[in-house]
Amino acid sequence: MGDGVAPKEILLIEDDLSLAELIRLRLSSAGFQVHLAGEGQPGLKQAAEHRPDLVILDLMLPDMSGYDVCRELRRMYHRWQLPILMLTALGRPVDELRGFAHGADAYLTKPYEPDELLSTIATLLSETPTS
Repeated sequence: MGDGVAPKEILLIEDDLSLAELIRLRLSSAGFQVHLAGEGQPGLKQAAEHRPDLVILDLMLPDMSGYDVCRELRRMYHRWQLPILMLTALGRPVDELRGFAHGADAYLTKPYEPDELLSTIATLLSETPTS
């Protein structure tokens, strides 16, 4: 991204620190700036601080449900076009439907293909108007 354009910022809310670091490295090598949070409340605080271009959100967090984090992000920033990608081990259709009902824009299950993650991120960012 040496064209003078600031890198897109992604907030990753994931409590599995080894997985979070793996995702961060992959996204950083793809040119994104990544902020990490291991729990929901710190994730909400970082979202307010950094106003990322996209959030990747696990559902099973130690302090609060990822569904609640998603709903809170939508409530707090209802005028802010923020794509939210749920990345979780919960793979039942009902979990996915619940994710979309709480405001997710995309839903991927773990284990995931790294190229699918990057492709989904690119699609979400291309569909989001810039402000």
